[in-house]
Amino acid sequence: MIQNRAIMKKFLKEMTDEELWQLFPVILSEHKSYWKDYYNTEKYLLERIIGENIICINHIGSTAIPGLIAKPTIDILMEISENTDTAQLLHIMEGNGYIYTPQPKNPAPHMMFMKGYALQGFEEKVFHVHIRYKGDWDEIHFRDYLLFHPEVAEVYGLIKLELRQIYEHNRDAYTLAKSDFIKKITKLARESGY
Repeated sequence: MIQNRAIMKKFLKEMTDEELWQLFPVILSEHKSYWKDYYNTEKYLLERIIGENIICINHIGSTAIPGLIAKPTIDILMEISENTDTAQLLHIMEGNGYIYTPQPKNPAPHMMFMKGYALQGFEEKVFHVHIRYKGDWDEIHFRDYLLFHPEVAEVYGLIKLELRQIYEHNRDAYTLAKSDFIKKITKLARESGY
């Protein structure tokens, strides 16, 4: 198993973005009730392997919004204490099947981990764990606003369907094209107290 993970990590790092986007296209799915179970199981695993360094874990992204069309990837925001040994964290996460992807443009400690990527494409369960220090994060405000405003979530779903047709094999462009809508709703969420 460890050898397979090492091969997979090397394989991904050697691929161009275009090759990765062909192997891992933007896929959208109707909401699945079991995504919450996937999150809860993974949360339990993270709590067990990381322990007291965790301040908070949240299910974020579209899979956290019942009824919303989503990429079937469970996004998790894990806040850790600032005295966490990030080298040890990296070792633990990789030892539990995660692939480390540095995030220099994201908030400190600039880390994300992925699981569920295989040489033949996506596995049944796919996770992105976004690592942050404690903060007031836009993803939580955006999620909470959509939870309480299903009509806005429906509009967001339609936007995603349209963008998927254009950017199926360019995940970065797909994400960027959604950003204006996300920023607008996040600003509204903060102003409204979500």
